[in-house]
Amino acid sequence: MLPEPSFPARPANFIGRTREIQSFETALRQGLITTRTPSFAVLGNWGIGKSSLLFRLADCCFQVAPQILPVHLAVSQDIGDYLRFAESLCDKLADALAASDSVTARLRTEARNWKFKQVKAGPITVERDAQRRFLTSGSALLRHTLTEAWHRFIRPARLAGAVFFLDDLQNLSVASGDTALTIRDQFQALAVEGMNFSVCFSAKSHYFSGIHSFAEPAVRFYSKLVLAPFTPAETLEYAKAVFGENGVVSTIAEWLYEKTIGHPYFLAFISRELLALPDRAPSDVWHEIAAHLEREKFNSDLAHLSDKDVALLRALAHADEHEVSPNPFVKQFQYEYFRRLTERGLLIRSGRGRYKLYHPLFRQFLQQQE
Repeated sequence: MLPEPSFPARPANFIGRTREIQSFETALRQGLITTRTPSFAVLGNWGIGKSSLLFRLADCCFQVAPQILPVHLAVSQDIGDYLRFAESLCDKLADALAASDSVTARLRTEARNWKFKQVKAGPITVERDAQRRFLTSGSALLRHTLTEAWHRFIRPARLAGAVFFLDDLQNLSVASGDTALTIRDQFQALAVEGMNFSVCFSAKSHYFSGIHSFAEPAVRFYSKLVLAPFTPAETLEYAKAVFGENGVVSTIAEWLYEKTIGHPYFLAFISRELLALPDRAPSDVWHEIAAHLEREKFNSDLAHLSDKDVALLRALAHADEHEVSPNPFVKQFQYEYFRRLTERGLLIRSGRGRYKLYHPLFRQFLQQQE
């Protein structure tokens, strides 16, 4: 397997996350019996493998009988409101139907025509200055489209339902509580009416943290898969897939875990560099790998930050503790700096009022900078 740190892992090359995959597979099997597949939230910090897991879970939909249709949407920041989100989701549903092997050739042709007739020309008009209207209009479009797709395509194709895999849901500019609750209300209502649609979305680890008590159903509706770094055993499994079963792979895996603490992005990056520098001990080439990591990753982390943002990161890197409270820094750096750097994924909120840099390698990089 060739490591690709900048891309999600292909399902065939996927390593680890056995517990999460088994949990999802169990939910799929239960959904076949109850005709109501549970919805999931895959939560984690940057580079932890959320997108890779979503593709792997989507592949699980092909392994059950009858099959469930996976529909994948990467939520980009240019999706400005819930109406645009609903339009994008309907568009991806039409694409998935048109490409599905479970759908007959006639239905695939109909799905292509339906896409341009039904999805592109949504009859909903909205007032751009009313957020509540955004949500109502997007919900109306999504409800209409999913209901028609269920009766016109999914049931005739003998599919058991569809799961919508939404990657990086936090990019939707509507508040996370509003989005999660609206999706919950909509998909729960469809399930009550006998239409087996569910959602599996990925988002940052703190996605639900701003939701107040009135929106608690938005939290309870989703089975949450919170991703942690790889364990030493998963790191060894990854090393075997990359370097093969040989006498030194255990030593390489131990060295990789020491450097990366099991972080999937850094595992892939450093493993790729080791493959490009064969026949040399990892410790002998670490200086070269670290220099490349700084150029390709860490310098780009700092490139679009203000001087004060960078100053706060360096101050945290030189703090005695890896996890810190903002209190000692607030005279110089307002809480807004902590929030902004957390949104960018450079800080991790590790507990109530506690923050840390997103990885020890990034901390070492900052400590070495003047």
